[in-house]
Amino acid sequence: MDFEKKLSRLEEIVQKMEKGDLVLDDSLKLFEEGVKLSRDCHAQLTNAEAQVKKLVDFDAQGKAITEDFNTEGS
Repeated sequence: MDFEKKLSRLEEIVQKMEKGDLVLDDSLKLFEEGVKLSRDCHAQLTNAEAQVKKLVDFDAQGKAITEDFNTEGS
C-alpha cells in the first residue's frame, strides 16, 4: 500500500474511533491497525527525508552540487 493510501486509511480509522460508537473489540482492532499504519508512514517519511538533497550550486561542467537537506550552512 502506498503512503497516500495508508494515510487515508489512518484518517478513516481516526474518524471511526472519534465517533465513539464502536464495541471494544472493534476499537482495539482499529487501534492496532492505526498504530501499524502510523509506524509505516513514519518510516516512509524518514526514508524520504534521508533522500532529499538541497541544490547548492552547479560546477563548471553544469553538474548539480547538492548537500543533505538537514545540513546547516550557507
